[in-house]
Amino acid sequence: MADPEKLFMVNVVTPDGVVFSHHCSIVEMRAIDGQRSIMYNHLPILTPLSIGEIRVKRSREMNEVVNHIAVSGGYFEFSDNVATIIADSAERSNKIDVSRAEAARKRAQDALKEAKATHDQRSLERAQVALRRAVNRISVYNSGK
Repeated sequence: MADPEKLFMVNVVTPDGVVFSHHCSIVEMRAIDGQRSIMYNHLPILTPLSIGEIRVKRSREMNEVVNHIAVSGGYFEFSDNVATIIADSAERSNKIDVSRAEAARKRAQDALKEAKATHDQRSLERAQVALRRAVNRISVYNSGK
């Protein structure tokens, strides 16, 4: 088991409230400038996040439990061994409705085709973001199995 003094707190918060709150040994995420891993006693950091997966590794005796969380961007802050992720939306893998995510992917793909056909740049960008969010949710759901 990891030494208790080597664990730190991680909180994932959205406008709807706390999505996740546990002690962990490492947090992995995709910041806008690349992949990041944060461990106990990391220097303070504040960084914007990309649409992606947050992996939280928690130690339980001899087993390491990994929680997977889909976020649609936001911010990651680490200071005094507390990690805080503030996101517009975040879902734990076991809470993702994969059929809803598949439907969102289909809608986004259709919107993308329509935007390309009409040369509507603004609609194209919105459809691309919607598609990335849907694909991320499906991917995180599959990671958590």
